[in-house]
Amino acid sequence: MPTKIKILLVEDDQAILEMYKMKFTEEGYDITAAEDGMTALEAAKKEIPKMVLLDIILPKLDGFSVLEELKKDPKTKNIPVLLLSNLGQDSDKEKGKKLGAVDYCVKSDLTPMQLVEKVRTYIK
Repeated sequence: MPTKIKILLVEDDQAILEMYKMKFTEEGYDITAAEDGMTALEAAKKEIPKMVLLDIILPKLDGFSVLEELKKDPKTKNIPVLLLSNLGQDSDKEKGKKLGAVDYCVKSDLTPMQLVEKVRTYIK
């Protein structure tokens, strides 16, 4: 049996976290969840996931800071990071791209399945 693809899901909203976790698990992914920025950084460095789905508004350390830290670390800098937010401002999208995110998705624009499909395009 092939190894499951590991994804780090960083989301502080319990309902959203569970919804995405369930969908990705159903689709055969191995999900590690973190509910704040500090935990996310630790998990990313320990687990070295294939991809990080990162909320921006987080306790302890926001998503942009987590992204910056991941990109500075040689161990984690090549992990694709997809920013997930309820904020759809262009300035946030620009900032995310500048910091090295592969994509920026507004949560309300995508169903969990559409998010899975999007992730598949980055993990080959």
